[in-house]
Amino acid sequence: MSFDAFAEFRMDGHNVIITGGAQNIGAGIAKTLSGAGAKVMIADLNGEMAADTAAEIAKETGNDCRGIACDVTDKAAIDSVVKTTAEAFGGISTLVNNVGWGGRQPDPSAIPEEEFVNSYKLNTISAYRISMACVPYLEKAENGSITNSGSFSSAVPAYDILPYGTAKAALNQMMVSLAHMLNKRVRVNSILIGTVITEGYASAGITPEMQERMMHPDNLIGHPGRPQDIANAMLWLCSPAAQWVSGQTINVHGGGNVVRLFGQ
Repeated sequence: MSFDAFAEFRMDGHNVIITGGAQNIGAGIAKTLSGAGAKVMIADLNGEMAADTAAEIAKETGNDCRGIACDVTDKAAIDSVVKTTAEAFGGISTLVNNVGWGGRQPDPSAIPEEEFVNSYKLNTISAYRISMACVPYLEKAENGSITNSGSFSSAVPAYDILPYGTAKAALNQMMVSLAHMLNKRVRVNSILIGTVITEGYASAGITPEMQERMMHPDNLIGHPGRPQDIANAMLWLCSPAAQWVSGQTINVHGGGNVVRLFGQ
């Protein structure tokens, strides 16, 4: 019998919730985890799109993938999704906190306070709430894990998306703390995502001209990432292959910006 180096990357027997998984990076994560054998529930503000995306994924992978509407800023909605998923799949082993959004602020000196509050509710508090709602199930599962879609903007100056970067920085701290709180019971990790051009950039106020410049980033790889690049890292962190990894923030951003001490 030959050795299967990919066996521990399989997700057979895992039951997954992915927030914000109806499109873009989230849909790529959902497809990859489903393709690895997991049962996947896509929870998204756009319930119709979540259902459509899930149906397409199920058809392609042959595995159980479903979509459900969820406003992650509403605790009652979160509790309902967790309950529905646990009943449908017989438990929850894996949570992917992928949902997140932040608009560009043309004038960083004039950002309304409510922008910070709303960003914190969406990008930070929602992840905490659904994590806590899932913990009773995750603790009973083999290889229970929480993995978060963080942002490289949480670790570098990002004054043009200040509320978003600030909220994502808070997510980093909160999730490392949760990893220690849940030690030996549930693994918790985050991926700091760099520039991945998706349709969501337009809705965040990133103009076509800006997106064209972002297609040629000054990073160590020399090009922006693909949703699949994030999905590949997410598969590793969610799967048994990463069973000895917790409390970590993994950078997936093309190696970061090139630093030149003496110019070109």
